[in-house]
Parts: sequence; structure tokens; C-alpha cells
Amino acid sequence: MEVTQKRIDKIASLKFSSVYPHYVSKIEKKGRTVAELYQVISWLTGFSENEIKSFINSKDTFQEFFEKAKINPNATLIKGVICGYRVEEIENDLVRNTRYLDKLIDELAKGRKMEKILRQ
Repeated sequence: MEVTQKRIDKIASLKFSSVYPHYVSKIEKKGRTVAELYQVISWLTGFSENEIKSFINSKDTFQEFFEKAKINPNATLIKGVICGYRVEEIENDLVRNTRYLDKLIDELAKGRKMEKILRQ
């Protein structure tokens, strides 16, 4: 599925700090912890917990967030549909990485075992 430039621009300009509270709310409603959320974000991006906290307190956009990330090579094992897009078919790196993160958080919220979420 092709992603429009308008969608790319919208994701690129979103502030990580503005979306993060929604991630927390989503996983906590399902009985998961912020520590698990950090673990998932860290696995995907290579960021430490302190680096993630720094992004939460900054005004960095998703584009800046993912430009600084070292995406886990096993991220390509993330498959499925999120927000109407099949993640493995998304060509734009920014959109794909953002949807990878969304997919991992969905799996966390749905109670999937951590070793499955982290593709181990």
C-alpha cells in the first residue's frame, strides 16, 4: 500500500512526546507496565531508558526520533496490519518504523509474551 506524501509529512511532524502518553495509557489499561514499554521501544530503536525519557521531555518529532534510532535488524520480522497498512509493504522508512512501533505496542497491550514481541 502506498503512503501519501501528506501522511508522511503528518507523521514526520508529530512530536514523540505528544504521542507517548497515549502509548502509556493503552498498555496500562491492559495491565502492562511502563518498564515493558521502555523495553519494547529500546528493542526497536536501540535507545536506553534514559534516552527514551529524554525524547519524552523534548520537542523532537518522530522524524528526528527515528533519524537518531538504530533500528533492530529483526524489525523486519514484524508483520501484520496496523492502521490499515500491512507493515511489511510500507516503503517509506519513517512510516514503516512508526508503524513497527505501533504494532509492537499493540502486541504489548494485547498481552502477547515479551519474547514473541521482541522476535526472539
